[in-house]
Amino acid sequence: MAKRKMAKAFRERLKTKDFIITAEAGPVKGSNTQKMIEHIELLKDKIDGLNVTDNQSAVMRYPSLGTCLLIKEHGGEPILQITCRDRNRLAIQADLLFAYSRGINNVLCLTGDSVDVGDHKEAKPVFDLDSAQLIHLVHTLNSGKDMVENELDGKVDFCIGTSATPSADPIEPQLIKFQKKLDAGVDFVQTQAIYDLNEFKRFMEQARKMDKKVKILAGMVLLVGAKMAAYMNENVPGVFVPQDLIDELSKAPKGKGILKGIEIAGRLIRQIKEEKICDGVHIMAIGREERVPDILEAAGL
Repeated sequence: MAKRKMAKAFRERLKTKDFIITAEAGPVKGSNTQKMIEHIELLKDKIDGLNVTDNQSAVMRYPSLGTCLLIKEHGGEPILQITCRDRNRLAIQADLLFAYSRGINNVLCLTGDSVDVGDHKEAKPVFDLDSAQLIHLVHTLNSGKDMVENELDGKVDFCIGTSATPSADPIEPQLIKFQKKLDAGVDFVQTQAIYDLNEFKRFMEQARKMDKKVKILAGMVLLVGAKMAAYMNENVPGVFVPQDLIDELSKAPKGKGILKGIEIAGRLIRQIKEEKICDGVHIMAIGREERVPDILEAAGL
């Protein structure tokens, strides 16, 4: 059997590449992994890392850890998402040790969406830690100890990421939370979806004052029509789609909204790269991962 080509370490790409590209891999709701494997095979050689959601929007799905193992098996570079919603500190540490032992070296530390927005509304949320404390936890494991100072038989060495919300209104509480995460120490930041680049530039000015070295990837959710954009404005906290983009989407011929959304995403990504607004992009196609190559082509990447 031919030896499978393995992806270059994400941490190394953060250090050496001028413009980082990651994409989101959304696990399926069930045990049939075929579609996920098809997406992994399609994307693994086109991007620098596949970021796997952890029961996104508090909806029960195939686990982030299991999907990361699939990515490794198929020669890709996984980024494990860990939220504080579903596990206490014991379970989080155990999952991280297992992940690292299986070659998963990147972790994105998140608080997690409230169970109120999900499909298991009677679930008991945990939130034993918040995202800043989770970052500290990973650093503690990296140092060779657990959270109560017990020595580990075999340390870990995770590349650590977190999130930011540039379009939050008001922005000040988010900047305070963001500073706490940066103080805890991260290698990269993945933002919520951004569509107003002038607003994003103002956020980046603040972010660079806080930390000049951390790599920041602009989040980009693929818009498939004007209704989706309006829905996000009304229902997704921290996301704002400007009216001119909604108008542009509304003028697309019937059934062609996704093509306009791909065009818009490509245009924004191209501007981000050309103007060097930040260090890369994180593309969230939300169930349409097969369109990520189209977005990259539209962006000239």
